[in-house]
Amino acid sequence: MKLKVCGMREPLNIKALSALTPDYMGFIFWAPSSRYVETTTPELPSAIKKTGVFVDASVDYIQSMVLQHNLQAVQLHGEETPQYCALVQDLGVEVIKAFSIKDSFDFSQLDPYETSSDFFLFDTKGELPGGNGYGFDWSLLTNYPSQKPFFLSGGIGLEHTPQIKALLNTDLPLHAIDVNSKFELAPALKNINALTQFKNELYEL
Repeated sequence: MKLKVCGMREPLNIKALSALTPDYMGFIFWAPSSRYVETTTPELPSAIKKTGVFVDASVDYIQSMVLQHNLQAVQLHGEETPQYCALVQDLGVEVIKAFSIKDSFDFSQLDPYETSSDFFLFDTKGELPGGNGYGFDWSLLTNYPSQKPFFLSGGIGLEHTPQIKALLNTDLPLHAIDVNSKFELAPALKNINALTQFKNELYEL
């Protein structure tokens, strides 16, 4: 089970989180976000995949951010097409394609993305593309028809450890848990103590 901590920005907070070594650390390159990154970002330990989060950005912009910030993964959180995702893959990064779920979800829409993304990500459909702070009904994932590994996101906090354990006891290809707002002291400022506890519990599952 891997852990992604998203919405980072503050240098000292990034340094503290780096010592915890999550598998992925996310930086949001979408201007309307309260966690938007508009400055430089530090280099991370090689064990942490630096991930840029984008919403319907141009491929040229993503390419420039990949080079400027040395991104190893790109999370696409908008209405990006399979052809667009393939162009981002050509930049030499992992592509994580996000899909929003509310009360139901048509999993057939994943089919065109099977070859143009490395992972899917399921988040809660809300006012914002991500970071809304609440979850969706995970039982919908029992209908997941693919073998492609996926990230699970959407208002996940310490209280969700038992539900995560239950998912791990299924045949679902759950690759990583993606956390953000439930571990924040303020936008883009994470509670490292709470994340340490969550990681320890997660890795015991």
